[in-house]
Amino acid sequence: MRAIQVTAFGGPEVLSPAELPDPAPGPGQVVVALAAADVIFLDTLLRSGWGQDFFPRTLPYVPGGGGAGVVVQTGDGVDPAWIGRRVVVQTSTGYAERVAAHVEEILPVPDGLAIEAAAALVHDGVTALRLDQLGTPRKREWVLVSAAAGGAGSLLVQLAVNAGARVVAAASTDAKLALARQLGAEIAVDYTRPGWIDQVREATGGGVALVYDGAGGPTGTATLDAVADGGRLVTYGTADGLATPDPDSAAGRGIRIFAPLLDGPPDRQTVRELMGLALERTTRGRMHPVIGATYPLERAAAAHRALAMRTTVGKSLLLVGNQSGLPNSPSMP
Repeated sequence: MRAIQVTAFGGPEVLSPAELPDPAPGPGQVVVALAAADVIFLDTLLRSGWGQDFFPRTLPYVPGGGGAGVVVQTGDGVDPAWIGRRVVVQTSTGYAERVAAHVEEILPVPDGLAIEAAAALVHDGVTALRLDQLGTPRKREWVLVSAAAGGAGSLLVQLAVNAGARVVAAASTDAKLALARQLGAEIAVDYTRPGWIDQVREATGGGVALVYDGAGGPTGTATLDAVADGGRLVTYGTADGLATPDPDSAAGRGIRIFAPLLDGPPDRQTVRELMGLALERTTRGRMHPVIGATYPLERAAAAHRALAMRTTVGKSLLLVGNQSGLPNSPSMP
């Protein structure tokens, strides 16, 4: 099968097309022929060798963490009725034509939902709903979403708007800010410009009740100053490393900090529940994953370069098989 393999940690150039043996399903497993593979920013960091304490990778490895496709084989103990069904799969690999996964790691794609939309929810849908449950945006309160045009950020904007909150979106380009406004943000600020935190505080009358920090690093750390006393800061971004808000300063102002990445990945049952909810909400039109760029499998390095350069608006996917020809441009709700 065709796959992308990392044989040495480094830049995007270490993503090498390879021919690997087809996986065989073990007991309790299925093999999924992927149509679209999920790509997230974390993939670019792991490829460079970052995060081995939290997300260990042993060379050589096939990057990614799943996608969506069709079940083509089942192992012992698995109902063969799965064969031929469209599914989403979240597992330990993804940049390949086929992946093996435990049956507990797959869920059926609802009728009427495009396979690419399903793939776009594999990580970002689960992440956004997990963060939504931590932050619990409330009606009429101000919510700041940084990296608001990313795969998870664009969903968080929608979830906050749907909860009746007033959203401030922070991003780095006019195109990304325009997307956030289209998704319902009342205010959009460029967080690469000096004074943007002051701009947020002034526009919201003293600060926001809740921050979703999708940037991480110094930008994420700075968002603590955008939070009003008694507010909440949920940080999950890794683009420039993890945010390090001062816990003493936060405690003195009654601000609660949530850093779910430090707790490790959620357990399999939680992932299944959140994935099922993401699929259901998207099928009903209550969430819209924004697919901004698609690439053939062999161009995984180009997808990583675009993410690293912050040029991607919305979600990136690798199209592997059964491609439907999505345009390489934002897909708006």
